[in-house]
Parts: sequence; structure tokens; C-alpha cells
Amino acid sequence: MSTLDALVAEVRGCRLCHDELEPRPVLRVHEDARILIVGQAPGSKVHQSGRPWDDASGDHLRAWLGVDRPTFDDPGRFGIVPMAFCYPGKGPSGDRPPPPRCAQTWHARLLEHLGDVELTLLVGQYAQAWGLGDRRRRTLTETVRAWASYGPGIVPLPHPSWRSRIWMKRNPWFEAEVLPALRERVAAVL
Repeated sequence: MSTLDALVAEVRGCRLCHDELEPRPVLRVHEDARILIVGQAPGSKVHQSGRPWDDASGDHLRAWLGVDRPTFDDPGRFGIVPMAFCYPGKGPSGDRPPPPRCAQTWHARLLEHLGDVELTLLVGQYAQAWGLGDRRRRTLTETVRAWASYGPGIVPLPHPSWRSRIWMKRNPWFEAEVLPALRERVAAVL
């Protein structure tokens, strides 16, 4: 067993967040991954399936990236390291936010094994806060609007949930400017 495989086994056995649901960490890492997706946390459907982005948000994200399911599911192409690996449960207005202790405990150790990543996608405000720190703009919209300023290696994105369709109608520049450039960058990296 490789060092990374042992670490992933340790993550899958994690019980730091054992609250109302049995923990079921969902992630995908491989030393050869070229694109890293850092999202929020698995939703309830992904919690059940154990497969990253196995829901309508995943379909939407794959469409944004211009990739099919087999390409997306190739661990040598796409690594998936969300801010929290387990479904955080329901909150008053949707899913609860990812608990910070997950990323604090596991991210640095996992990411040191992913030396071939050329493109990191920061999906949602929690991933953007983690990945951009002080470079993040005041709002998610402003951060995504400034996508080109983060260089070719990082692209901030809104979360591709059903709510993003409303957001995209209010921000048509995203589909007109960001998505074509994102698809081009993804294709070049792959």
C-alpha cells in the first residue's frame, strides 16, 4: 500500500464529525491528478452513493467543464478534495456549511501527494476562502468575476447547484466569458 493509499484509508476511517449521520468520507485523490476540484461538502445523494459529484450539481459541473462522466471519474485526471468529506446535514436554509476541522486536519497531508496538479477549481465560497485567502474579493460574485486575476492555475466558480441557474441569469458574463475559457483550460490540461 502506498503512502497516499494509507492516508486515504485513514481519511475514510475518520470520525471527527460524527454527529447525526454516520460519517462516510467522499474524496478522490491520485498522484497523477491534473485538475483538483475543491468544493464544499458532499450532498445527501453523494453521501448515499459515495461517488464524488454524483448528483445534479455534478452534472451541471461536468457541463461547465465540457467533460463527460468517464473523463471526470478518471482519478489520474481529476482529484476531488472538498472542504469537508462528509455530508454535514441539513441546516435552516439548505445544507449546513462544511465544518472547518475537516480541511484543517486533512488537506495539507493530502495535497502534498498531488504534485502534478495544473489547475485548481475552487467551487463555492468556502473553497474560495480556503484557496484564495486575502486575495478573495468581498463576495462570491466579485471573486468569480475576477477569475482571470488568479492566474491560469486557479479558477473560482460558484457552486453548480440549482441556485446557480438563478445566479447565472443575473450574471450572464459567467456563461459568456468564464465558461468558454474554463473549458479551454480544462481541455489543455487534460
